[in-house]
Amino acid sequence: MIISFPVFATKKYNGYVKNEIAVFGGGCFWCGEAVFERLQGVKKATSGYTGGTKENPTYEQVCGGQTGHVEIIRVEYDPAVVSYEVLLAVFFSTHDPTTLNRQGNDVGTQYRSAIFYATEEQKQKAERFIQKLQEEKVYENPIVTELSPLKNFYEAESYHQQYYENNKQASYCQLVINPKLEKLQKQYSHLLK
Repeated sequence: MIISFPVFATKKYNGYVKNEIAVFGGGCFWCGEAVFERLQGVKKATSGYTGGTKENPTYEQVCGGQTGHVEIIRVEYDPAVVSYEVLLAVFFSTHDPTTLNRQGNDVGTQYRSAIFYATEEQKQKAERFIQKLQEEKVYENPIVTELSPLKNFYEAESYHQQYYENNKQASYCQLVINPKLEKLQKQYSHLLK
């Protein structure tokens, strides 16, 4: 399924604020989905693909490294509850933005660190956030996070959605996702549902 962007904007419609979207690639999308869906204000976290050239890619094609796509999380959130800057902080805290095309044992361009901005405002906020991280030398190595406009979104296959919730006992969940969730709990307990 493809959705063109920007779909959501912070505009009042009949007195209500619409949700916004944020799109992040920080390694395996199972991890990102498990992290972001726990935050207050996040309405939905969806695993998918973007950033490449192949239309309607499959997981196998993306993992083959020939599509140019990144495994990403599309985060639908209420900006009245959680800000884009908070989402950026969580994103940068739960993956390594200094490793090119790799997160732990997950290797390939589909696992690159990336932010796909839906608006010019998101781009500017992400640029400022990255600049601040570099100025403060938060990471020993340079940040290699890609910053690109969001052109489309392909939802991943259904078995990837809510993967952690449906497979908590799987070894990947135990060894890779659980430590990220523990770190999230330790650093951001005040932001969790």
